Amino acid sequence: MTYLIDAWLDRPQPYLHIVDCRTGAVCARFDASDLEELREQGELDPTVLNSSEPAVLKELIRTLFLFCYARALRPSHGGLLT
Repeated sequence: MTYLIDAWLDRPQPYLHIVDCRTGAVCARFDASDLEELREQGELDPTVLNSSEPAVLKELIRTLFLFCYARALRPSHGGLLT
């Protein structure tokens, strides 16, 4: 599968989406609180989003999906990825 990272981090309501390039479906959504948590954990460095290295971006997407699954397992969260 091929994914696209759609991110707008320098706005009042920042977001990041992972989009399936084949279908255009949003596979994962991150709002401001998610992004802040990822930054605090050291899992998201905004400069990595500018990388042209496939291995770096692949690792970032893997990390983001793992965060989604961990978030979905929290008792306070009601659903899966999106």
